[in-house]
Amino acid sequence: MSSSKALRADAKRNRDKLLDVAHRLFTTEGITVSMDEIARHAGVGVGTAYRHFPTKEELFGAVMVSYKARLVEEAKKWLRHEDPGEAFFSYFRIVIREAVANKAITDALVGSGLDKDAALKEVAGDFWSELGKLLARAQQNGSVRPDASVGDIRALLVGILQAHSGSAPYPERIVSIICDGLRGKSSPGLLDLQH
Repeated sequence: MSSSKALRADAKRNRDKLLDVAHRLFTTEGITVSMDEIARHAGVGVGTAYRHFPTKEELFGAVMVSYKARLVEEAKKWLRHEDPGEAFFSYFRIVIREAVANKAITDALVGSGLDKDAALKEVAGDFWSELGKLLARAQQNGSVRPDASVGDIRALLVGILQAHSGSAPYPERIVSIICDGLRGKSSPGLLDLQH
């Protein structure tokens, strides 16, 4: 192997380590974690970290691209589900559960010191588009009220995350109340399901 190929392989390993560590630290610590700390945990110099990702926003964006891809694929699976209402509400709960468990997502959505617009620009479009498709299908079959918009869903998601304490358990009761408020007339609500 030539020295340039070895250098490229080493650079790729360093980049991958930075992404893995950043994902873990962003998830557990939030977006306030420093580039120095990420580099230290990855076992690389801070200069190496900044060569790969000149800003924390770029590093966060790179981590979010893989997260987004997974959520978009999950949405596409639910789009093939035979019951549009079940698909929408199941996906909505998955998104909330993952966001609550991921401090970086919460920080980014509620605005916590990072230029979230720059970091999430690419991520947000595909995610909200797929969620919108699930919402439209559920509205067409009467499972979700017809006046709910993707903007409403985003506001509800952000509201849950703002109200949720990172140490509190998943807010199942609140999510159930929100889902009941979104249900269309033909969709069974929480009270109907408990009898």
